Amino acid sequence: MVLHGRTAVVTGAGRGLGRVEALELARLGANVIVNDYGQPGRDGSGEASAAPAEQVAAEIRAAGGEATAHLGDVADFDTARALVELAVERYGALDILVNNAGILRDRMVFSMSEDEWDAVLRVHLKGHFNMTRFAAAHWRERSKAAGAPVHGRIVNTSSEAFLAGSAGQPNYAAAKGGIVGLTTSTAAALGKYGVTANAICPRARTRMTEDVFAGFGEPGEGEPDPLAPEHVAPLVGYLAGPAAERVNGQVFVVHGGFVALLERPKVAAQFDTAKDVFTYEELDAVLSPYFADRAPEENFAATEVLGLKRR
Repeated sequence: MVLHGRTAVVTGAGRGLGRVEALELARLGANVIVNDYGQPGRDGSGEASAAPAEQVAAEIRAAGGEATAHLGDVADFDTARALVELAVERYGALDILVNNAGILRDRMVFSMSEDEWDAVLRVHLKGHFNMTRFAAAHWRERSKAAGAPVHGRIVNTSSEAFLAGSAGQPNYAAAKGGIVGLTTSTAAALGKYGVTANAICPRARTRMTEDVFAGFGEPGEGEPDPLAPEHVAPLVGYLAGPAAERVNGQVFVVHGGFVALLERPKVAAQFDTAKDVFTYEELDAVLSPYFADRAPEENFAATEVLGLKRR
């Protein structure tokens, strides 16, 4: 019960990854506010419904935990503010924020509409920002009032799509890359208040990823599924807890029996000129040979980056 007495908000917790993350935090002792907008379509379509969040909250209470369901769109600035305020009013404080809510509107970049772009960035990236903004203000105020650091934990949900390119998801890949930038900036800003911010890139078979992982790593009869979302939840629980107080600004890839820590981007090669400025001809002379043996798509082979194999 390492999170006993702590309060967590998990967004998009009515299904899939968010659900198992909420259940894990409750198992570790946290009070959990289960947020979900409850729309039936993974593209954000359909009528909002409180049922998914209420069902997960009921699961937590049935297991002896404490949970509150919340229906709301975290991409709305005022809704995000109200969600943090709910945690404070109901449980006295907010200690843990797990940003998970998202939608998909896949399309090749040459066919994507403005609405398909805006909607995905709104839910993923703006939703992460909205919740982070009000949670950060809460922790800063608490820390200044106490004259000491507080227990504040942010776990953001990125994706290897930001690394691998994900050809049919330019909106999703851009949003997930933005979430990494938001995470590292937040980590730098809030560390002095005792707050950590980290991101996970989960590989999990959920409603959101049913197309991405179709045919990848599917278990045989009677075998455990390495891409079951339950494999991701323990890392979220760890990052939310006291043992991870020195883990800050990091990005992890996680799936069944596997946790990988990503490095910050490093310089792969350096090219210099004896002059102050390169000429076109000089750049051609040094850069073109470097890339001569590579087909353009080789640098963005998603299956190679993901390390996945079809069964």
